[in-house]
Amino acid sequence: MPTFFEKLDQRAKTIDSLLCVGLDPHPEDLPEQTAAAARDFCVRLIQATHASALAFKPNAAFFEALGPEGWEALHSVIRAVPDGIPVILDAKRGDIFSTAQAYARSAFEVLGADAITLNPYLGYDSLAPFMSDPEKGIFLLCKTSNPGSVDLQDLPLGGHYPLMMVYEKVAGLAHEWGAKGNLGLVVGATFPDALLRVRQLAPDQWFLAPGLGAQGADLATAMGAGLRSDGLGLLINVSRGISRAEDPGAAARALVERFRQAQSESHPAESSQEKRAQRLVAPLVEGLLSMGCVQFGEFTLKSGLTSPIYIDLRRLVAFPGWMTQVAAAYVRLLSQLTFDRIAGLPYAALPIATAISLQGNYPMIYPRKTAKDYGTAAAVEGIYHPGETVVVIDDLATTGGSKFEAIEKLTEVGLQVRDVVVLIDRESGAKEALTERGYRMHALFTLSQLLDYWEETQRLPAEQIASVRTFLKDTGPAA
Repeated sequence: MPTFFEKLDQRAKTIDSLLCVGLDPHPEDLPEQTAAAARDFCVRLIQATHASALAFKPNAAFFEALGPEGWEALHSVIRAVPDGIPVILDAKRGDIFSTAQAYARSAFEVLGADAITLNPYLGYDSLAPFMSDPEKGIFLLCKTSNPGSVDLQDLPLGGHYPLMMVYEKVAGLAHEWGAKGNLGLVVGATFPDALLRVRQLAPDQWFLAPGLGAQGADLATAMGAGLRSDGLGLLINVSRGISRAEDPGAAARALVERFRQAQSESHPAESSQEKRAQRLVAPLVEGLLSMGCVQFGEFTLKSGLTSPIYIDLRRLVAFPGWMTQVAAAYVRLLSQLTFDRIAGLPYAALPIATAISLQGNYPMIYPRKTAKDYGTAAAVEGIYHPGETVVVIDDLATTGGSKFEAIEKLTEVGLQVRDVVVLIDRESGAKEALTERGYRMHALFTLSQLLDYWEETQRLPAEQIASVRTFLKDTGPAA
């Protein structure tokens, strides 16, 4: 069965809308303070706007305030939403596992909601009961739209460099936890810089984005910051801007048209395959920093050089969400090559190559660092046939020494190697050395490209970037 967010994707494409209609029966909008009045208010909104709504979002608080009858009214409102339109219960739940189980049953089984907003403060186990069914979705509070969100969500985390805020940590965790495809984030449109930052950290997630209308967020800015690379991924919530309009249906249709215009202006079609690929892999540059895979200081490299930067991609194994993104980037590059198998190099590249194999359905082998002195005494593990072509997969390229060692073992058993693919080229001579021997090296990033990106986005101090560039100039192949 499709996941909640797969269904959201499909409906967004079918009706060409990103509008989430908030069902918030404010007391001042009701003729009388009764559950029946709240129910009728919301049902009229549903009837007027359902053709334009990507989703509806009833706020549980307004119904709970009306007592037991209010809870029954909420149930009736959810049932009034036509089939096929997702309902997101805005309840912001968050509690220990056993209590979370009860909340999940209440939201999904009793009320019949399709998704719910949750507070991440208690950690993963408090979210797990809501994620057991992939057909149900959750939106995790990340960077909320209210002014007071800065009190906690913008606090810097100690021990992280570059500086990381609490909301950025939540975004990174959501990217890991959302492997089943049923986790999104609440990111307020009132903070476009934060919206852009969270999109970089969570490139695939859907965002529920409140803050337009009464809270004053700018639509075009929010669109430019929050849309995914495919032009979707931003569920824009509007409540009072529709409910208090003279004609709610017309207001909803007008909003959708505004969204479409802003969508086309902030996310123009790209004809270049290279540009599309760049949009897909750019978030990985941010991810390398957030995972601590890139560190700055004074480090002694395997070559004996003292470097101001250290790249440790072994940390990827602790971040399955990012590992998936890394593997996807490799797969896009590998799709342009012709080969029979991939060969992951021990040790750092073995988990990366495994993820690539699973995602790209490529048979994998690997050359051992030392041949076994027992059993088959194999120097290359896995199933292969002499004459087959193998692409060597590694994490980094520095001088190329480890690549030549691996290629020698592969060719000794009759395999052919033409291409080497790495995530990062440190630009210390590996590409030139491999080219001289007749091999082609492909890198998703060069160190210079990473530095250019971090300089452009001001993610690192200028003096730090300058020190790494000086190191490259002094130690590169032309030095």
